[in-house]
Amino acid sequence: MDGEFATNTDPTDRWSLVVPLKPLPLAKTRLTGSAGDALRPRLALAFAQDTVAAALACRAVRDVAVVTDDPTAAAELAALGARIVPDTPAAGLNAALAHGARAVRAVRPGAPVAALNADLPALRPGELARVLDAATEFPRAFLADAAEIGTTLLAASSNSELSPAFGGPSRIRHLSSGAVEIVLAEVDSVRRDVDTGDDLLVAAALGLGPHTARRYAAFGQLPAARPGH
Repeated sequence: MDGEFATNTDPTDRWSLVVPLKPLPLAKTRLTGSAGDALRPRLALAFAQDTVAAALACRAVRDVAVVTDDPTAAAELAALGARIVPDTPAAGLNAALAHGARAVRAVRPGAPVAALNADLPALRPGELARVLDAATEFPRAFLADAAEIGTTLLAASSNSELSPAFGGPSRIRHLSSGAVEIVLAEVDSVRRDVDTGDDLLVAAALGLGPHTARRYAAFGQLPAARPGH
């Protein structure tokens, strides 16, 4: 499953994204009350599928590396066109992201790399492109989540280290590390990560990708996918 990127090492090329995904049975535990243990791993996979599909459709994105040890997720996301990078550090989220960035740059030295959350089921390629375009102006930049507490995207331009500090109140940690906060209007789909049932309802109002919409609709709870997905 550990595929290879093309050998284009032009540092001005489009972004390589690193998407972390923990084993599905352990993912999205805060959805348990609203989704149930049986549905929760399937929703987590659907979120990741819609995130990766939208990222790969983004004009600013060259490729996507998913860092995961989950065999089901690996197979499904590889089928979409992602490269699967085994989580060999097995030391948590930030170690996985740093490992993924190294895997990208082992093939593309100096590549611009961005870490992106795997739980953005309403992600729109055009909005992601706007965020990444803004990130090109800085050595490191990030986008806060909708709550303005966490982070949904952290970007490192050519020859800058990613230095991720995700988890909990990561917005302030990324600010403190010297990363510039990206402030843009109308990029809600890039900021709307889903941890709770309420988050999922807000994402549904934005318009879900097809994998999440199908999974939710099977339980009679979600609208159809937004047009164009």
